[in-house]
Amino acid sequence: MEVKNLSFSYGESEILHKVSFKVGDGDLMCVLGPNGCGKTTLLKNILGLLTPSFGSVLINGEDVQKLSQKKLAQVMGYIPQAHTPPFPFKVFDVVLMGRTAYLSSLAQPDKKDEEIAYESLAKLNITYLKDKIYTKISGGERQLVLIARALAQQPKIMIMDEPTSSLDFGKQNIVLEHVRQLSKKGISILMVTHDPGHALFCADKVVTLKKGKLIKIGNPQDVISEESMKDMYDMDVKIARTKLADERIICVCIPVPSISEGNRSA
Repeated sequence: MEVKNLSFSYGESEILHKVSFKVGDGDLMCVLGPNGCGKTTLLKNILGLLTPSFGSVLINGEDVQKLSQKKLAQVMGYIPQAHTPPFPFKVFDVVLMGRTAYLSSLAQPDKKDEEIAYESLAKLNITYLKDKIYTKISGGERQLVLIARALAQQPKIMIMDEPTSSLDFGKQNIVLEHVRQLSKKGISILMVTHDPGHALFCADKVVTLKKGKLIKIGNPQDVISEESMKDMYDMDVKIARTKLADERIICVCIPVPSISEGNRSA
């Protein structure tokens, strides 16, 4: 996927200004930026929900604006922040809905579609959920089900909008581990996140946005620095590095309190 000189305006208000980057096969790219920087607008342009004022979004060289919704759904899966359907569907039925992109308007899913849906659950190790009611499972489980539904589309690219935003610390890690494994299997992933630590944990590349402009793009360790996060979020952070038992080095981004202990007690 290539985002090429993408600009977008609502009336006279420019939200995105000449944003360009590429997501290669199996890349896991995170988009970082403060509230209001244009992340959601960027995703809507990539998904073909908005028409760029200038520039384009290309999938294998084809402009998404020229692709039918059905064709687009066959190459691109979308995982929103949160989703609660109006009816109490079973988990398996929610995942099976991912096969809609391959069905005609009056067709019903067949045995092959059901097999693909089950395989999508199996890839995430959540087949035990298949007969449970989607609205009655935990938030972390719902996010994994949404990823399984996107997998059932058999996409080349997954677009994720803060997939861990409503999850506790443990569930966030589970979801991020699954996301990282999917990229290793060749699925290209573009994930918006507010947490630099998530990008340091799982991303191959990071894009930073500020006021609708691309500030930097590169590997997480180069893009996410104490100076760049101070500039982006207007707060001090520390980047800590630690070695795991298997000799891997991991980095974490730690916010520095701006209120002293004395002022806090006051």
